[in-house]
Amino acid sequence: MWDWKKTVILLIPVALLAAGVLLFALFRKTIRTRVRMEKQLRADPDINEWLVVYGWSRKILYMPTIIYSLIACALMLLKQHGVGGNLNAATVGGFWIALFILNFLVDEYEISVKVLLIFVLFLLALFLWLHFLGWVGAFLDFFRNFGTSIGWQGYLVIALLFATAAMVSWIQGLFYYVAITPNYLNIQSGPTETGEQVSREEYSTRIDTGDFLERLLGFGRIIVTFSDQRRQPITLLVGRIGKKAARLESIRGKLAVDRHQASREG
Repeated sequence: MWDWKKTVILLIPVALLAAGVLLFALFRKTIRTRVRMEKQLRADPDINEWLVVYGWSRKILYMPTIIYSLIACALMLLKQHGVGGNLNAATVGGFWIALFILNFLVDEYEISVKVLLIFVLFLLALFLWLHFLGWVGAFLDFFRNFGTSIGWQGYLVIALLFATAAMVSWIQGLFYYVAITPNYLNIQSGPTETGEQVSREEYSTRIDTGDFLERLLGFGRIIVTFSDQRRQPITLLVGRIGKKAARLESIRGKLAVDRHQASREG
């Protein structure tokens, strides 16, 4: 039976949407998002090169786990409806655990190429030792059976949790970002015009891709340090670090001059 409680519940999303539209209409001229800054820099005839970056949450490094969790969710749904055939839920769970542990290591520790090579040599030495003892089969069987059965709901919840954490950092990056041009650095720290400009002589930039596994995922860090030692450096975890590093090097190697001033001096 339809009553007023169901009517209120039905209207809640509509009211929230209307409130969002109203807030956007009231503050659209004062909200200064990353997208608006990019449009502004693109339209500026005196700036040919620029870079707008923001810091991702480290949960973005769990993207392989998120993707595999969605795949495992689909596989478990197929199995539940009798389409999965002889699919072993424990095997799917075992692969998920292995991938999650690898993602955890990438997130928790900085693994350089040297450390990775040492780890690979250790594994080779371990397998050689097990081979001489005839224990390789038992060792592999242990990990083959080291699986857990998770329902499709569990995989979906895990994917949504990690994806939500990454999405929050993306939304935050709309209002907290750094715009780099040949002449200045613009530090935005709020949804309105709250920000700060730093001239090119007062700061320097550095690219950090020392974490090899993190770099394999396409991520690295852009570090901004200031001439004023009292200011803390800004460290931003960014994706597509190779492309952004090349753009940053090009920007820092140039100095934009106002066209009108240049024409007068000419």
